[in-house]
Amino acid sequence: MNDPKTTAPGKPLFQAVLIHRIVPIAVLLAGSVAFFALELDVYVSLEALKENRDTLRTFVSDNRLVAVLAFAAIYAIIIACSLPGGAIMTITGGFLFGAVGGGLVVVVGATVGATALFLITRAALDDVLQAKAWPFVSKLEDGFRKNALSYLIVLRLIPLFPFWLVNLVSALLGVSTATYVIGTFIGIIPGTFVYASVGNGLGALIDTGHDPDLGIIFRPEIFGPLVGLAVLAMLPVIYKKIQEKKKRSLSPTS
Repeated sequence: MNDPKTTAPGKPLFQAVLIHRIVPIAVLLAGSVAFFALELDVYVSLEALKENRDTLRTFVSDNRLVAVLAFAAIYAIIIACSLPGGAIMTITGGFLFGAVGGGLVVVVGATVGATALFLITRAALDDVLQAKAWPFVSKLEDGFRKNALSYLIVLRLIPLFPFWLVNLVSALLGVSTATYVIGTFIGIIPGTFVYASVGNGLGALIDTGHDPDLGIIFRPEIFGPLVGLAVLAMLPVIYKKIQEKKKRSLSPTS
């Protein structure tokens, strides 16, 4: 059977590349530009939440399912387009849907958005991934793939690595979609519920004239356990390294 890539003329091949690679990236870039050009960033802020909290709560009370779906979709778009405001949106989720409900909605929306960005990035960088001009990628690829789930959970748990960077690294190192989704979903749960819990008590906090601490995740009593969870996630990798070292030491030398 003929390979369509070799038999098809240049124009159809170009159109396929345009559709599958350039267009998704262009859509994300256009969304980012429109976000700032239309000044939508003012709506993803603590001030906007304070001003509209009663209206938002009334809407959620009257249209809960629609509100949940709309919020998850908006969150997914923000993550997919790498837009700012993730922490505020997570706090808003806790404020509108409660610590547990808001946390769940955010985790789902963030995972969907991150997965979309991951798939688009991987498709756009397909030629780069196959190029032999990236030897350092080849060296890292095998080790990262073998322990991709543990590494991803750590990268998501520790709030020092931007979402876009984790997406890029995961795409460059050939992480499978299933591993990426599971690692992202599990890894963002702790931090998400911390901010959702802050949002759950936001009304009382605003009434007292105080603002939420957006840096709460870096408090020792919260950051410490996150690091502990990251260490636990790395235990399988450490165990594999120890076992491999033992096997090498026990194997007869040639």
